[in-house]
Amino acid sequence: MASQYIDMKAADGSGSFRGYLALPPSGTGPGLVIAQEIFGVNKTMRDVADAYAAEGYVVLVPDIFWRQEPNVELGYTEADWQRAMAFYGRFDEAKGMEDIQTAITTLRARPEVRNHKVGTVGFCLGGKLAYLAACRTDADVSVGYYGVGIDAALGEADNIRKPLVLHIAELDKFCPPEARDKILKTLAGRPHITLDVYPGQDHAFARVGGDHYDKASADLAHERTVGAFKAAGLV
Repeated sequence: MASQYIDMKAADGSGSFRGYLALPPSGTGPGLVIAQEIFGVNKTMRDVADAYAAEGYVVLVPDIFWRQEPNVELGYTEADWQRAMAFYGRFDEAKGMEDIQTAITTLRARPEVRNHKVGTVGFCLGGKLAYLAACRTDADVSVGYYGVGIDAALGEADNIRKPLVLHIAELDKFCPPEARDKILKTLAGRPHITLDVYPGQDHAFARVGGDHYDKASADLAHERTVGAFKAAGLV
């Protein structure tokens, strides 16, 4: 398995930003864009990318904070949390989604990506961006893990035409019960959308080594995620 950083030109002509590219052992496979947590393209996100690459995907993790500061890479100390929240507070979501589309388009054009199929998966902030990818981009399938703020963007749900899976943590303090219930009520029963709630789980239950990591729930979510990818033709 090989990995490297590549540069992409922003669609609005404002500059370039980089992304972490991980290739599968075979050298080719379906494409997968990973939308980061609020901590940048850090070791956690690179490890996730490497794990998906080991399973056969061509994976790209774009730096979506580059318009504030390029190459942000934070840990999980209190000081890092404060910095991450500051980046999150200043994040231009619309521009970030343009950059996600740029990453998708970049992968589609790479010779390593079979059939030009590209999906998205995101965590935390990236979980909302995965939802918005289903609403705003040409991703073939999108999967969001414990997305923050999806309840504020439910008016875009009518735009969803490709498969979307949302993994929702029952006890997620960043998605309180009223927000969760609004998401479930609005999206349940819609074509293309699958909603999975994980009882007793908190935010970031799939982050290996995190305080709320739960292997059983993380494994189940991953199984569902890969199933959605395969059903959408990412094989």
